[in-house]
Amino acid sequence: MKTYLSLFIVACQSVAALAQDYDNKTPYLTKSLANDAISSVVVSTSAGGIAVSGQSGETPRIEVYIRDNNNRELSKEEIKKRLEEDYDMNISVNGHELSAIVKTKHNFTNWRQSMSISFKIYVPRQVSTDLKTSGGGIHLDNLKGNETFTTSGGGLQIDKLDGVIRGRTSGGGIDVSNSNDDIDLTTSGGGILAKNCSGKIRLVTSGGGLVLEDLKGTIYSHTSGGGVEGNNIEGELITGTSGGGIELKHMNCSLEAITSGGNLDAQMTHVGKYLKLHASAGNIDLVLPLKQGLYLDLSGESINQHPGNISGFSGEWNKHHINGSVNGGGAPVNANASSGDINVKFN
Repeated sequence: MKTYLSLFIVACQSVAALAQDYDNKTPYLTKSLANDAISSVVVSTSAGGIAVSGQSGETPRIEVYIRDNNNRELSKEEIKKRLEEDYDMNISVNGHELSAIVKTKHNFTNWRQSMSISFKIYVPRQVSTDLKTSGGGIHLDNLKGNETFTTSGGGLQIDKLDGVIRGRTSGGGIDVSNSNDDIDLTTSGGGILAKNCSGKIRLVTSGGGLVLEDLKGTIYSHTSGGGVEGNNIEGELITGTSGGGIELKHMNCSLEAITSGGNLDAQMTHVGKYLKLHASAGNIDLVLPLKQGLYLDLSGESINQHPGNISGFSGEWNKHHINGSVNGGGAPVNANASSGDINVKFN
């Protein structure tokens, strides 16, 4: 599959777009938060990125970056004048809560006439967030708390978060890594790359592929517009796609995988409580653990395997259907290829 490469490119583009707001630029405004013991952050901006970091070693502060959407360099005086004429920007701390709110005073007929107002915030690790932007990406790292964030026009980059994580984007990809507990991320316009995460995980996209690497927990992932690629997953995985194939390797979990748009490849090192596979328009390639007790119910246009290659099989085995047990029976294995073949191997 080319899913991983495509998502890697999308993730890099999202990070690059986010970096445009900050890197190699001088903040328009910097405000120290060193004496405020911030425990929560609320940000709302209509056209800019948001970054919140709890990385140790950084002085607590908020930085404001402002650029012209028409790619013109603006002087500090011009920015000040346009802020006064076109925006209400309020940055305040009240009861250990940092609030950074930007509102436009009127509707711009052309977005290029507006400015991008972005925030980069350094806080203690124990911080909860409520972040909203309609025109930029969101980056969060090294935080522990309840994190809620939404953007209509950018990607999400999440690293080293612990807690309740709720993220939405309508116009970008999602890159989440090294995060735990309760993760729920959705995009309508990009792929999702998830690596080294654990807990309760929900990942949904309507417009891209899914790459799942080194995950552990109860995982639900679905895409309507791409393939699914997974590697080294423990616990329980329910996944599906309406627009591509599924390729899963080194699975040590309970698994349900459904595709209506391609082949399905599942390599199981251990089957958990169950295994359910369905391919409506492709083949199923299935690798099962040789020594595990299983109950098999497989059906397809043809079954490419012979029971003589498996020790301890008992049941019915013909060209189109397998129904029986191996190694005395155990976890149920159900696989159906409506219009394709099933290639089954024990390893």
